[in-house]
Amino acid sequence: MAFIRSYVVPEGFPDSVTPSYVPYMTWRALKHFFGGAMGVFTTRTLLSSVGVSQSKVTPGAIAINWILKDGAGRVGKMLFARQGKKFDYDLKQLRFSSDLLLEIGAGIELATAAFPQFFLPMACVANVVKNVAAVTSTSTRTPIYKAYARGENIGDVTAKGESVGNIADLLGTGLSIFISKRNPSLVTSFAFLSCGYLLSSYHEVRSVVLNTLNRARFTVAVDSFIKTGHIPSLKEGNSQETIFNPPWRHEPIAIGSRFGEAFQEPASFVAIRPLFEDERYMVTYNPAKDKVYALLKDQAKSDDIIKAAFHAHVLLHFINASHVRKQMNSKRSDHYGNPCNMDFMAHIAESCKIVSSSYGTFKKKAREQGWIMSESLLNPGKARLCATRPQ
Repeated sequence: MAFIRSYVVPEGFPDSVTPSYVPYMTWRALKHFFGGAMGVFTTRTLLSSVGVSQSKVTPGAIAINWILKDGAGRVGKMLFARQGKKFDYDLKQLRFSSDLLLEIGAGIELATAAFPQFFLPMACVANVVKNVAAVTSTSTRTPIYKAYARGENIGDVTAKGESVGNIADLLGTGLSIFISKRNPSLVTSFAFLSCGYLLSSYHEVRSVVLNTLNRARFTVAVDSFIKTGHIPSLKEGNSQETIFNPPWRHEPIAIGSRFGEAFQEPASFVAIRPLFEDERYMVTYNPAKDKVYALLKDQAKSDDIIKAAFHAHVLLHFINASHVRKQMNSKRSDHYGNPCNMDFMAHIAESCKIVSSSYGTFKKKAREQGWIMSESLLNPGKARLCATRPQ
């Protein structure tokens, strides 16, 4: 047992890691088990599609096709690496999205069995997708292990985590080889393994507990504070975080926006400018886009960005409450008004008063729960207001 433990758990376990380490590694092992099993079917399909089982195809042509496929994947990996900082901002969301991409790539690889004449383009696309997923997985791995390490044992935690993944991968591969000899249905096998893989991936990401505030966790914390006055603990905040955001989802708040996006006309800017003379940011609402914008001034620091985001959520709360009241009044009068025509200037002034009195309390309670407030991962835009400085 001691020999086995030396391969799968960090030295000093369980005191050397955080309590959430075990559920994370359990789901990670299960994910790699399904991933290893899937690899057998995809590799077998690719080899068959490229012509290994067909004597009429020369080994040279097979090798060239395979090399081109791998080369396309490496190019995709290189191009996607420029995303860089986004891997820190939305670690969990990108991690789960990468596993979705991995399954899409596996599905394309299996589809080459039905269209072997299109092997090269399909295999290239699949390999690009899978390599993009690999970049994301590799880039988000270290921050996750760092969250579990207690003290200076990040290397040990990483090594044992990868060992668990490799063991599970080998077990899945062995079982899949045994099953594949019976020629099971590719569609059925893919559906079963994909469901197992994605379910394990979702729970793996969900079990990660981070003490930094990205947009998803910040939204959870601020919404809870506005509604109840309570800041969720690290475990509560992470468990309520939205893991998957579809690209078409409407984002109600934008931080670090450009002037032209936030204001429909200069008059709106002139009207709210006096409210933010002493701040290094401005917050407004664009009814045409139904979105709250936080514009950062050129002197804005980390705390100013956090405060701007907090203010944007407070303003959004007032806007949403006003929308609800307006809709209820419209129903009572048997006609529907247009919420875009509402007067939101009063809400901005009201939000300034609330933020002035409550932001300090929010920060204090967040620190007490263990959240890091000295810096954030809110991923603001790069635009800054250079002509509007605090006096």
